Amino acid sequence: MMTSKFQTILIVGIVLLLLFILNMIRKRKLELKYSLVWLIVLVFLLIMAMMPEKLQEIATGLGIYSPINMIFFLGFVFSLAIIFVLTVTVSRLSARIRRLAQIVAMMNRYMGEEKLEGEEVADALPGQLEENKPMDDWS
Repeated sequence: MMTSKFQTILIVGIVLLLLFILNMIRKRKLELKYSLVWLIVLVFLLIMAMMPEKLQEIATGLGIYSPINMIFFLGFVFSLAIIFVLTVTVSRLSARIRRLAQIVAMMNRYMGEEKLEGEEVADALPGQLEENKPMDDWS
């Protein structure tokens, strides 16, 4: 079992991490749909940190010898879940980028424009290539 000092440190650490993630969501630096897995994991860890005897019961029920092995197993499972969510997101974004590139190529062909490269792009879009400027703000 864990000591009360370690339990307190663990609970404070998890709460601080939860607040950090919620603050990033509030500031729109992190989208909610990508952070849901993290929030679920942190809430689960918070519950397990508050009631370590439940972790022992779950480990025993699953036939796992030690609660620490249960923690490592859950860490592995949660890591796989996060990797899966990110893989789905990257795949979806890749398809969207491919489709947008095709649309731009068709529009350029329709308008009779040739492909712009390097400095020609900067000349064609003056003042619009500022770093971190969303495309919605381009006029």
